Amino acid sequence: MKTILSAVWRNKFRIVLLGVLGVCGGLAICDSYVAGASSGLVYSNPADIPARPVALVLGTSKYVRGGWLNMYYTPRIKAAAELFHAGKVRGIIVSGDNGRTEYDEPTHMKGDLVALGVPAEFITCDYAGFRTLDSVHRIEQVFRQSEYIVVSQEFHVQRALYIARGRGHNAIGLAVQTPGGASGFRVRLREVFARTKAILDVNILKTGPKYLGKLEYVSLKQEEL
Repeated sequence: MKTILSAVWRNKFRIVLLGVLGVCGGLAICDSYVAGASSGLVYSNPADIPARPVALVLGTSKYVRGGWLNMYYTPRIKAAAELFHAGKVRGIIVSGDNGRTEYDEPTHMKGDLVALGVPAEFITCDYAGFRTLDSVHRIEQVFRQSEYIVVSQEFHVQRALYIARGRGHNAIGLAVQTPGGASGFRVRLREVFARTKAILDVNILKTGPKYLGKLEYVSLKQEEL
């Protein structure tokens, strides 16, 4: 009897192990696929990136728990300002979450861009960029822009470009510094699941944004002759 029970448990363990390995393998394939889809489209130096009419700065909270400055936030703002001052873009769309009165990512981003010398008139706030998919859909459907530079950390840019290219956008990305350490590892681990969800959203579920609303005007700096 002991031998039979041991054999049953060994078989169950093998099945569970194969299931876990299968899931991990699938996640790894999705992660690699999204990264590969943006090959040649992601730049790390603002001086090297081709010009586009606008930059899409993906939102994140300015501060984290405890009141500390979010290490993912500042590099995005500085890079977007640098793109504008270098003439690589003529306008900036800051897209983030403003689902609650007391939480307003786009306004924080706009204020900090103005502090870096970007004229407020050329900064457009997208207050319904609740997630990356929303930001990418809305830049086309609400703000009528399909040629742009996505600004964020590399892993985030790759996912945004995967969604954007799935919609036929002429988008490229500027990857900014990614924090390391335990926090960076946790964020990157979550990204693996986010990429799998992105593949499902784009190819199977055909997920749209949470909110669209009316068309909005984007003010762009006049090109210098």
